[in-house]
Amino acid sequence: MSNRIQLADELHRKGYSCSQAVAVACADLVDVPKEILFRATEGFGAGMGTMDGVCGALTGGLLIAGLKNSNGNLDAPKSKAATMKISKAMLTSFRDKCGSITCRELKGVGTGKVLCSCPDCIKHGVEVVEENLT
Repeated sequence: MSNRIQLADELHRKGYSCSQAVAVACADLVDVPKEILFRATEGFGAGMGTMDGVCGALTGGLLIAGLKNSNGNLDAPKSKAATMKISKAMLTSFRDKCGSITCRELKGVGTGKVLCSCPDCIKHGVEVVEENLT
């Protein structure tokens, strides 16, 4: 288990959302303070607050991907295609590991069949960051 996975698990047990846990645990990959990552990902938890959206663990990782890969050039945004390619790879890997990318489906809402627990989603969220950004 990587140090980031272990840290993300500890942060989740401390009360961080899945998105916050992944983003803050991966803060060493980007030049953004942890408290900013924590605040920026707060609305992504629980499938964007409704369980109908994308799993927070994945969205936290996608935020890190954008921060790491974007050229940040407001006048000449040339990194978008490359970042979207990374995002697609992360999404595909996460879906393969977890069985879905939607919080509701992952938690078995409506079916009673949990595809992936929050701790496992967080683990896989960090894994896809590490696979694609390190």
